[in-house]
Amino acid sequence: MSDKVIIFDTTLRDGEQSPGCAMTLAQKRRMAKSLGALGVDVIEAGFAAASPDDFNAVASIAREVKGPTICALARCNDNDIREAARALEEAEKKRIHVFIATSPLHREHKLKMTKEQVIERAINGVKLAKSFVDDVEFSCEDATRTEKDYLAQVVEAAIEAGATTINIPDTVGYTTPTEMFETIDFLKKHVGNIEQAIISTHCHDDLGLAVANSLAAVEAGARQVECTLNGIGERAGNCALEEIVMAIKTRANHYGLDTGVRTEQILPSSRLLSAITGSVVPRNKAIIGDNAFAHASGIHQHGMLSHPETYEIMRPQSIGRVDTSLVLGKHSGRHALVDKVKELGFDAASEDIDRIFADFKNLADRKKHITDADIEALVVGQANTGPWQLAQMQVTSGTGDAIASAAVFIIGPDGSEHREAATGDGPVDAAFRAIERATGMEIHLEGLSVNSISEGIDAQGEAQVRARFAGQSFHGRGTSTDIVAASVSAFMDVINRISRQMAKAS
Repeated sequence: MSDKVIIFDTTLRDGEQSPGCAMTLAQKRRMAKSLGALGVDVIEAGFAAASPDDFNAVASIAREVKGPTICALARCNDNDIREAARALEEAEKKRIHVFIATSPLHREHKLKMTKEQVIERAINGVKLAKSFVDDVEFSCEDATRTEKDYLAQVVEAAIEAGATTINIPDTVGYTTPTEMFETIDFLKKHVGNIEQAIISTHCHDDLGLAVANSLAAVEAGARQVECTLNGIGERAGNCALEEIVMAIKTRANHYGLDTGVRTEQILPSSRLLSAITGSVVPRNKAIIGDNAFAHASGIHQHGMLSHPETYEIMRPQSIGRVDTSLVLGKHSGRHALVDKVKELGFDAASEDIDRIFADFKNLADRKKHITDADIEALVVGQANTGPWQLAQMQVTSGTGDAIASAAVFIIGPDGSEHREAATGDGPVDAAFRAIERATGMEIHLEGLSVNSISEGIDAQGEAQVRARFAGQSFHGRGTSTDIVAASVSAFMDVINRISRQMAKAS
């Protein structure tokens, strides 16, 4: 059995299904290239038959991203599979991932099919996919709630039809590590041709067990784990890539396994995804949270000074975190900035370097000292730049009887100019109201948080906005040394996400 665990990243497919995490085509391409640099083995680029946008995303990534296998998802029906094959035509390495539900609950209430019909559909789906590509993955949706004997029949039939990877998903995050181990072990013992395929697992985090269940599957013999950066995905999310990879790496003495992931790229990739989606990474999130390598207790600090391993089982540098500060200022040149960007683990050859340098100079005029956290914020930049553009804003506020007000000048998607003003409970509230008037959108604000992402009284603030519009959740992010400007930038991010979603639906 192989000692390598294949990392199958589904950030761009299952991850994007997380409410508020929709991405544009350009953002998906940028994220896919980052995943390639991270060293994942397979990128599930999307569900090609779902929409023209999804098809174009898969086709674009298949054409532009080299290294990883590019995968497209398809139900076990002819149209889905043919669209997946068409989208993958230009991929250097390609895989079609077909699935059908197998649990009694899904068979009866969703598919309205018998056991025999499900097996027949699975066989036909795998065979059709195999006619287009050599690399075919088959998933038994809701496998962990499927009768084990029947699950073994479906798996054996799919392998016989040509599947090279068999995925056992915990679709609703229901199983436990012990049950997952037993399921994989049962299949290894009762599926006669199981050695002809790689066993995979795809676990959701509804009970907070996605990573634990995936590791249990690996211990039982699975050699592919399907996961997402930051653990994003349907409902409570998926198995977190950074956690599964670092667990295997850190406990190599226990698992005796490895992955091909370049772990020092984990944090840059995570922060890029957070900027693109506007989805906040909790401070106490394992591996990538701000507190993951922070030590507040005096006892812990003393231990760390004596020997880092007293309270750190991983070094921050192993995931791309730099625990030193670099003092840069307005006299620093492009060379110094590019060197620092490289040191932080980002791609200095990016076409965004001109923007980064211009933003750096603007920030340097407002701050005495620029830290690593400042540079990281500049690199990931604002997640969105249109279609609505905030050209100018002016706010006033005060104490006592002073009334906060805001005036905004916004350029619309068609180049139209919109000038509006409003009053509010404070400058941020007034600015949000003015923007709503200018764009004609009524947004239900669910939450606003502003955190310092660097040090000092001139630190940059990162604002995160959570809002609802037309029954959907949206997230926005903005950064600035001015917390009002950061909050407004995050709100404009939400406006633009809503606008793009509306355009996509029309």
